[in-house]
Amino acid sequence: MIWLIGAHGMLGKEIAEQLKQSNSDWIGTGRDVDVTNPVALDNFAASHDSSAGQTGNAASEGKVPTKISWIINCSGYTNVDKAEQEPELAKKINEDGVRNIARTARHIGARLIHISTDYVFDGTGTTPYSEDDKKNPIGVYGSTKSAGEDAVQKEMTQYYILRTSWLYGFEGHNFVYTMTKVMNSLESIKVVNDQRGTPTNASDLAAAILKIINSSATSHHLFGSNFAIPYGIYNYSGNGETTWFDFAQKIYALGKKYGRILQECKITPCTTDAYPTPAKRPAYSVLSKAKIQETLHVKIPNWEDSLEKFIKSNRFSS
Repeated sequence: MIWLIGAHGMLGKEIAEQLKQSNSDWIGTGRDVDVTNPVALDNFAASHDSSAGQTGNAASEGKVPTKISWIINCSGYTNVDKAEQEPELAKKINEDGVRNIARTARHIGARLIHISTDYVFDGTGTTPYSEDDKKNPIGVYGSTKSAGEDAVQKEMTQYYILRTSWLYGFEGHNFVYTMTKVMNSLESIKVVNDQRGTPTNASDLAAAILKIINSSATSHHLFGSNFAIPYGIYNYSGNGETTWFDFAQKIYALGKKYGRILQECKITPCTTDAYPTPAKRPAYSVLSKAKIQETLHVKIPNWEDSLEKFIKSNRFSS
């Protein structure tokens, strides 16, 4: 059984949708199970272990015992700017909560997939960041997410940490929906053009997560329990790179093409300094995907192709 934590967030809802489509055995939780409460996590895990305390009669009755074998953690404090004013709460969720989840996973023998971010880097680089590059977060959000990664690595060995960037999806607030709305209401907008990264479609990331689980199950079936897909940190985002300004231009072009944007809107580039925010953003946060492509054979689509699929989808609901 798969336990999806943070099932009601943008990525969580996309993973849940794909789990439903694949008829997987899973359970999802949100705020109903507080990740900052280790007892609540342990109690939930115990309540979904039907193998505990079973007698020999279970097999004769045709009952198949189930237990949580995977945990996908999509929970997190993700408001980058507000984190600067609420550092203790961000730490409680992004570090302490993740530590609690990792401990629960270890206690029940489950493998963990934890979602992290490009914000663990300072953005001073000029070439795509690899998984082994030195972390140096520049804000509260990035610092607490980095500490969450460290907590996972300290508490257990059977984990996959997936760093992603510029995420958007069909559910919840994101840059694509925000741009579509303002382009339909304003005649002109300014968008930052000195921050580089890669947009990531939540559908693509969800598919990669489920491929890790399915590939691991297949490898164990074929090669026995001693064979496993290598654990560790992996980067996942769309292929290619762009700026927020060019991202906005592409949203506008595709929005006009598929009838999502119904008026003319002029898009003008500006600098980060012209659009001050409480939290400092990495100027360069492109992630190298070589490791996940070579090790797990995950195919990553170009960010522009994924964006077009997203905007023309009947699930698009800005």
